[in-house]
This record gives sequence, structure tokens and C-alpha cells, in this order.
Amino acid sequence: MQFTIRKMTEKYAIEVLCWKYERPYDFYNQVLTSHAIMELTGKKYYVVLDRFDVLVGFFCVGAPAQVPAGYPFGAYKETCVDIGLGMKPAFTGRGLGLSFFSAILDFVGECYEKMDIRLTVATFNKRAIRLYEKAGFVEQTKFQSKRAEFITMIKPWVK
Repeated sequence: MQFTIRKMTEKYAIEVLCWKYERPYDFYNQVLTSHAIMELTGKKYYVVLDRFDVLVGFFCVGAPAQVPAGYPFGAYKETCVDIGLGMKPAFTGRGLGLSFFSAILDFVGECYEKMDIRLTVATFNKRAIRLYEKAGFVEQTKFQSKRAEFITMIKPWVK
């Protein structure tokens, strides 16, 4: 599937904040607030659109992709580009994950050449972890927050 990446807009931010996932992925449900809209429309958030300009997912780069509970565990001590992502619930489980994730990795790789890529994922999210492993990510650091257990995963930069 072909994807286009654009900057997050207020319209897309509102749509993302209204997504509702089924259990156990409801952990990722967000609340629509003016503060949340402001955060998502910051300069580090992007949307992923299909060829019909339908919103398929989003991602962020840098500090917004980090889980603060990981700092005391040294989860973010290495110099990497951090990414966080989410796919629209209607598209999950339909075999689009690898092409969606590859589009994000290609974009990030072009913008942050010669840097390892790191992401943080809740350990219960086995479906996402399998996808990340398939894309070349390896587990790095495990840590606990008040809400869940997380791991960081790193994909080394390759020439």
C-alpha cells in the first residue's frame, strides 16, 4: 500500500484523539482536550494517509515518543531518534502494519540519517512487538510505569 506523510493538523489531531481501541489496546485511548490537540499539532507529529487521503495512522519523533518513567532506568541514555506511532483502530489486524511501519521508517531514516531508531512499547502489545522485530528492532531496556510495563526497542542504523 502507498502512503503519504504530512504534518499533523488540528483536524487530524481531533480525529486521532477520538479513536477508541478494544481491550487490551484501550490502554492507548486518549481524551479530546485542547491541551491534547495542542500537543499533537506540535512540530514533531505527522499523519500517515493512504492514496485516497484517508487517515491511517500517525507518528511522532523525539521526546514526545519517550515514556518519562523510563528515564530513571536509563532507557533513553543512548543517542537515538525516538519514534512513537499509532494506527487507526479500523485498520489494525488487517495486515497493513508492515507497510504502514515501513513508510514511517523510510521517512524517519531520510530525516535522521545515520541515527539508530528507538521506540517504546507496552510489553502486553505482542502484536506490535512482533511487527517491530520483523522490521529489525531488538529489545533494549525494560521498565515499569504506574500504568504498564514497557520495553524500548532499537533498530541500528544501516548504511
